[in-house]
Amino acid sequence: MGAGLTLILGEARSGKSTHAEKLAAAYQRVAFVATAQAFDDDMAARIAAHRAPRPAHWTTIEAPRNVGSAIGQAGGQAHSQALSQTHSQTHGAGDAWQVVVVDCLTLLASNVLLAQPDPTDVAAVEAALRCEVDGLLAAYRDGDAAWIIVSNEVGLGIVPDNALGRVYRDLLGRANQQIAAEADTVLFMVAGLPMRVK
Repeated sequence: MGAGLTLILGEARSGKSTHAEKLAAAYQRVAFVATAQAFDDDMAARIAAHRAPRPAHWTTIEAPRNVGSAIGQAGGQAHSQALSQTHSQTHGAGDAWQVVVVDCLTLLASNVLLAQPDPTDVAAVEAALRCEVDGLLAAYRDGDAAWIIVSNEVGLGIVPDNALGRVYRDLLGRANQQIAAEADTVLFMVAGLPMRVK
């Protein structure tokens, strides 16, 4: 079982990622899971800006979808490398890292939604994202690392004026609830300040 799951919620530019990285900086063995995809120059620049302040010794795992599987595979590879270097059995495969940071559930939900044949088919996209989140939580339970998951709260504004926007808002809200139900700690960021919700 993981060492603890923290969900960090907030709106855009509320300091979610910065706070997640600050919490992770207390550990030596850190896996940073990036779900963003650089489809244009602006997104590429945003990804680069997020990547720049991360310590060089952190392991970065790029996984736009199938995040749980990607973490498990990378953990197994890291474990094998550690064994070949130390010839010891001091850590299990789930011990590859002390903390796993997933940044972010917001883009993961978007990636899952847009991969569906019909993104407005509510039942299908909800099933696909639930499967994705189930896999994420299974990877957390299978290891010994603490986890920090970052996500946006997109339901505080007006109701979107199009079907796809409404499906996405509801989809992410339910995924946030699924993670929050299992989380040990839930923080809500406002202007760079964390408020404890759970």
